[in-house]
Amino acid sequence: MSTPTADSARASLEELRTEIAKAVVGQDPAVTGLVVALLCRGHVLLEGVPGVAKTLLVRALSTVLELDTKRVQFTPDLMPSDVTGSLVYDTRNAEFSFQPGPVFTNLLLADEINRTPPKTQASLLEAMEERQVTVDGTPRPLPEPFLVAATQNPMEYEGTYPLPEAQLDRFLLKLTVPLPARQDEIDILNRHAAGFSPRDLNAAGLRPVASAADLEAARTAVAKTAVSPEVTGYIVDICRATRESPSLSLGVSPRGATALLSTSRAWAWLTGRDYVTPDDVKALALPTLRHRVHLRPEAEMEGVTADSVINAVLAHLPVPR
Repeated sequence: MSTPTADSARASLEELRTEIAKAVVGQDPAVTGLVVALLCRGHVLLEGVPGVAKTLLVRALSTVLELDTKRVQFTPDLMPSDVTGSLVYDTRNAEFSFQPGPVFTNLLLADEINRTPPKTQASLLEAMEERQVTVDGTPRPLPEPFLVAATQNPMEYEGTYPLPEAQLDRFLLKLTVPLPARQDEIDILNRHAAGFSPRDLNAAGLRPVASAADLEAARTAVAKTAVSPEVTGYIVDICRATRESPSLSLGVSPRGATALLSTSRAWAWLTGRDYVTPDDVKALALPTLRHRVHLRPEAEMEGVTADSVINAVLAHLPVPR
């Protein structure tokens, strides 16, 4: 098999988005966000009310990628070792051996991650940042590529635990999965009436269209996407402006700025350019930054949201030419 080129890798990723649309209707921004995260070696947090196809979206992604995938249903009684693995005593050899947990995969679906206590949520911190799991003092590397796609319900739902700030910061993107538009909902019902089953994606015609080799070729091309000093300055100005917002108790950190740089480059490359524009930065600002800022209590009471603060910053900052 020949080594994929940048152009063939881009074509494969475009086809990937088309394939996912066979199973998921009307969630194009979320699909694009998942592709951007794959290109940036980042993780994704999908937030939406129950029943808007968050889990189906990730399962569809795993079907069209030739990658190993595992799913963990996060529940209040889930233990950290249920995710990372643990040492198990082998009576035959009279010694302990490591039993890998589901985190040892390429694509981990962490379903309803905010329904488990913070201790278990934190079990993913090392895996997401260091790409390894340490058990009994021994670090064990995770496979490459490795992506955590976590779903969560809005905080106002019963039985949810807010994700710790350190955990949120490990996610490259926070994507909102809204209720579908009326026509999209009609299309969903028509598909189900015609026999579509979310439990059998192969029957829906989904097929693998991109491989790990395509992903690596795409990542190499993204790393070569040019960023001008004016654009890097624009990114820094956006992040610094959030730190000065009276509505926020905590603005975007330098890690958030580097994340916005990465996602902007990936989006520029996906759209067929080898350079980043300010419009690329604005397009990715909300999903990259909305979970990295913290509202003051009084601002929340007034109905201010993280998205509205970031949009206000983008509206007031001068855009470089």
